[in-house]
Amino acid sequence: MKISKQAQRDARQLFRSCLVNGRLDESRARQAVALLAERKPRGFVEILSRLHRLIKLDIELHTARVDSAVALPADVQAQVAARLKGIYGDGLDLSFGQDAALIGGLRIQVGSDLYDGSVKTRLENLEQSF
Repeated sequence: MKISKQAQRDARQLFRSCLVNGRLDESRARQAVALLAERKPRGFVEILSRLHRLIKLDIELHTARVDSAVALPADVQAQVAARLKGIYGDGLDLSFGQDAALIGGLRIQVGSDLYDGSVKTRLENLEQSF
């Protein structure tokens, strides 16, 4: 669906009004959507669509997933968390998981950023180079 420039501007302005100290406030976002649905301005479906996308991107940007082949000790988890929070800010939601297919190393995804230091990826890259 093609979204008009005015709808994009309105959605960005609405999104900015939902931010508190640089973080998305869920209650403000719900109020904004309710108000928009109630008033139904011109192109409100486009505005809602764009606002949904902006909120989704913001949530992904503040969510990190750390995968390793084996469970990480608490001190290593704390080091990784501190490092990621230093890069992305304190509002980062971290989750740690296990994926035996990685063989070793870490795979970290924050939004669209992917840091892959796993043995599996290195072996795949080596295989492709032959």
